[in-house]
Amino acid sequence: MTSRDPEPVSAWHRLADTAVLLDGFHALKHAVRFGAEVRVAVTTDRAAALALADELAPDVRDALDGLLAEVPESAYRALVPRPHPTAVAALAVRPAREANLRTLARTPRTAPVVVLDQPRNLGNAGAVIRLAAGFGATGVVTTGPLDPWHPTVVRGGAGLHFATAVERVAVDELPAGPVFALDPEGEDIRGLKLPDDAVLAFGSERSGLSGAVRGRSDHLVSLPMRAQVSSYNLATSVAMTLFHWSAS
Repeated sequence: MTSRDPEPVSAWHRLADTAVLLDGFHALKHAVRFGAEVRVAVTTDRAAALALADELAPDVRDALDGLLAEVPESAYRALVPRPHPTAVAALAVRPAREANLRTLARTPRTAPVVVLDQPRNLGNAGAVIRLAAGFGATGVVTTGPLDPWHPTVVRGGAGLHFATAVERVAVDELPAGPVFALDPEGEDIRGLKLPDDAVLAFGSERSGLSGAVRGRSDHLVSLPMRAQVSSYNLATSVAMTLFHWSAS
């Protein structure tokens, strides 16, 4: 956390190209709660934003009071591509890649790492990161071109990128641990116990697992699904798998 900048609009323009956009009250709330370094935060109505904090996040209310600067609505709308209904936005420092990679590589682990193999949908990726944070997963890594810190992914993750380790890696850089890859032809997950050090791999929404990740897999695992149903949404698959891990 940093203190409120006396010239928030100027600070925003200075930082926007390199910082993480926190879009909305909940994204800012979560980022502050999990230790993000917030460089500038703006709102069109400080009183309303702090009232939300009183109601929904009293644990970070004082921190938000020190961060939020009120700006005219026209200035706010010029700063963010898609104004959020809460009229709150902030810029934070992206965690160092080296620190995230150390977290992902540390063994023994007490919770799995989620791998999104060649994901395509930005909103789905954000939803997965939100799920992973909620279950206390060690982290989420992506392969392929999608940047898991893209503003749309961060928006979908509600700022919870700061609650877990999120990075993009090559397949040969996947964290250590037994790889359980989700595949319709795999063994029914209900008969398996997923270990805490598991690497849980999920293929893309369109084409499934890549050959490279399939080749790294130690186990192919399937989720129960009614006949003639084509597939689950990616975030739903991750949620089912993490729940099975947490309950077993």
